[in-house]
Amino acid sequence: MKHRRSGVIPALFVAGVISTTSSTIAAFAGPKVLGAGAVVAQASAAPPAPAVTAPGAPVLAPAPPAADFGTPPSGEIPIFFNDHHVYAKPDRLMGGRVLTAIVRNNVILVPMRSLFEQLGATVSYDSQSKTVDVTRAGADVKVTVGRPEVYINGESRPLDVPPIFLRGSVLVPLRVLSEGMGAYVQWVADRHVVVVRYVSAPVPSPPPEAPPPAPPTATPVPAATPLPAVSAPPAPRIKEAFVVGDYIFSPKIYDELSPGNKGYDSFRLAGAVEFELFNLPWMLEGDFRSFRNDHAGGSGVCPSGDQSCVTGIGSQGQVYAPAFQARNDDFDGRFGLKIADPRVYVGVGYLVRNTNYEGGALPTQEHGFGFGVDKLPDLDEPFSLYGSIFYFPTVTTNASQILGNGSFGEVKYRVIRYAIGGTYDFGDSPIYLDLGYLGEHASALANAPAAQDFSGPYAGFGIHF
Repeated sequence: MKHRRSGVIPALFVAGVISTTSSTIAAFAGPKVLGAGAVVAQASAAPPAPAVTAPGAPVLAPAPPAADFGTPPSGEIPIFFNDHHVYAKPDRLMGGRVLTAIVRNNVILVPMRSLFEQLGATVSYDSQSKTVDVTRAGADVKVTVGRPEVYINGESRPLDVPPIFLRGSVLVPLRVLSEGMGAYVQWVADRHVVVVRYVSAPVPSPPPEAPPPAPPTATPVPAATPLPAVSAPPAPRIKEAFVVGDYIFSPKIYDELSPGNKGYDSFRLAGAVEFELFNLPWMLEGDFRSFRNDHAGGSGVCPSGDQSCVTGIGSQGQVYAPAFQARNDDFDGRFGLKIADPRVYVGVGYLVRNTNYEGGALPTQEHGFGFGVDKLPDLDEPFSLYGSIFYFPTVTTNASQILGNGSFGEVKYRVIRYAIGGTYDFGDSPIYLDLGYLGEHASALANAPAAQDFSGPYAGFGIHF
């Protein structure tokens, strides 16, 4: 078949330059896992140092300095194409660029358009069928996004992982390069780098007219040794950071002031950052929630059935609280260690709750430590899910309160905070859509007038970095 003949020349070329490959890869500074979004450096490899010449002979110019390929970003796998590193910023997949590779289901995927154009092929994309057609003299390759097969010169071959569309670029399994265009590809595990090599066959000049030679004796040509499957362990994901703001729609509020009234003007602000410390993956997160609702007034005579009569601290019974806007503001700071992929952390938290509840000398601030599990969103994916649940066994007022019997004592709660949601990423934009449901429940532990419960759906927008 035509595509197998096109692979013989690159294979012979690789055999001649294998020592060059080894020395070049050895110059790669350490086993880095580098980021997505890349451009091939347009520079030639440095020539060898000039030989010592005899007196009077012309002096050769000194070798130019080594090409500066930039600082590799953090995140994914760099591609080493024809002795040039492929680096670039920003740390994201961008259309029209030669990119770094990513890993899906233990298979390396590479940007199709960028690398095939480097091989001298013409790439076209049909947005209706999501099909990419690559043409070059003697070769034709077609793939469809989401379909686990490739057509090479009209012959269908299965793929372990289907091509994907990610941030404006179609990514295909790396072996499509070797089988479709005869390129040499190799995964260098100890360097975390993909090596791609390709040399176009020279076009021979037409021979002069001559009498037809005698037919030569047929010489058997050994079959080319197929390349092994190129795969690698999953590369670490890009470390992410984000901030998000959400509006909480009509939350239900149960506490000593409200028997399930609907809140309004309620919102959530949150943010997180992933980082490494002592060679371990960590995260910092903050979650602020603010709830507003009205406390209704009444006759002012207690005990009675209207909402103006609320339960006081300790054993002081029903007390009158005039109408006002009740506010509850909670901030939860978290520090966690990753225990699983993708982005699952266990950690500790510190909760601070502030209220303006005015009836019966109610507490104004509470605080306490807790612990829990946190799944951060995967903002390098078009869709992702996230969630968290944190438990605070003892949340205590910042000062002793006057109890119903005239003594002083602390008011304590047991608090659970939770959230579950999903994100939708707008392609190349750093902005994403955020949707979910949150809540928190505070059980009365000591001297608390009543249990508290706040919950409701939310939606908003975030920015990831």
